[in-house]
Amino acid sequence: MYVAMNRFRVNEGHEDAFEDVWRNRNSSLAEMPGFKSFHLLKGPRDEDAGTTLYASHTIWDSEQNFIDWTRSENFRNAHKNAGTNKGMYAGHPQFEGFVAVVDG
Repeated sequence: MYVAMNRFRVNEGHEDAFEDVWRNRNSSLAEMPGFKSFHLLKGPRDEDAGTTLYASHTIWDSEQNFIDWTRSENFRNAHKNAGTNKGMYAGHPQFEGFVAVVDG
């Protein structure tokens, strides 16, 4: 199993718009070999920074399945408008990938 995660710091007042972007996206993840599931998680608010932490994560059968997706037309289509919401974010997303070492 492989978990691919992106962390986003969303500027105060943009939380609803950020969530709407994800709710209304045209996802083709289910078409990709090895894809298992997707979740968008809302984390704590950082009062000092004026941001809310979010994490998106996908679960794949293998790291290679994830890599194949990142090289696909589906990936390019899913990310083609990523730069249009710049005021929404406090910095770039932070990617983290994890390979399962113990299951169950």
